[in-house]
Amino acid sequence: MGPFLLKRLAQMIPVLFIISFVIFALVYIAGNPVALMLPDDASQEEIDQLTASLGLDRPFIVQYGNYLLHLVQGDFGDSFRYNTSALPLVLERLPATLELAVVALTLAVCVAIPLGIWSATKQNSPLDLIAAGGAVLGKAMPNFWLGIMLILLFSVTLGWLPVSGRGTFAHLLLPAITLATGIAAEMTRLLRSNMIEILSQDYIRTARSKGIRETLVVYKHALRNSLIPLVTITALQTSTVVGGTLITETVFSWPGIGQLLIQAVNTRDMAIVQACVFVIALLVIAMNLLADVLYRFLDPRIKYD
Repeated sequence: MGPFLLKRLAQMIPVLFIISFVIFALVYIAGNPVALMLPDDASQEEIDQLTASLGLDRPFIVQYGNYLLHLVQGDFGDSFRYNTSALPLVLERLPATLELAVVALTLAVCVAIPLGIWSATKQNSPLDLIAAGGAVLGKAMPNFWLGIMLILLFSVTLGWLPVSGRGTFAHLLLPAITLATGIAAEMTRLLRSNMIEILSQDYIRTARSKGIRETLVVYKHALRNSLIPLVTITALQTSTVVGGTLITETVFSWPGIGQLLIQAVNTRDMAIVQACVFVIALLVIAMNLLADVLYRFLDPRIKYD
């Protein structure tokens, strides 16, 4: 396991290098943000002076070299909107995003596992049809629409939950449900199909022929082998969760990285955009690495050579 982890950590370096290049290239293509940093009546001379002071008049390669030099020092530049360093501002918003993502993933797993198992063990029953229909509906509903509907129902009409903000569990409930719905739907469909396939295997029939209780057959033998694809899809859903937080945090005014990134894009605050995207990329890579580690615990037969 140790050599494997060292190898994977070493592989992260070129991946992060490629990500940094893509981020910088997209920001470079977006154009010069100096016009937004100065008042509307600024003269062309003032625009040229600020452009030169920020180094934005230099060739692309020179700008990217300076960007890499500062990047290895953890410096993404200063936000002109907040007048502070970009990375500490992003890291300050990170706990809110992690809180929402962890609760949403936990909620999705807690819903998907029992629904997937019940749907697989009771094929073509009313419960199976309801679970399958709910999974399709949950996957089809856009996050922004579901969030608005939940606000209209539980906040505006019933007055049970707050509309926006962060601070209590009540504030967390609606955005977590919004974010978890699509993820739970995807997990339910995957777990159901895997469980149906595994329950038809020879070793499951052997366990049943030995008189082992059906509960142990399903939850001990079948479920454990079904969890490996579930871990894979959970890791892959990290990018979906991050993408979902961009919309969900905006709808519910949740003070996380997603809301910060949307505001930075609208104001072309490039230092914030670069820091946000880089931190998000690190989160996705870390989740993929964690999934590889979990495979070994779920199935000791998996070897990392």
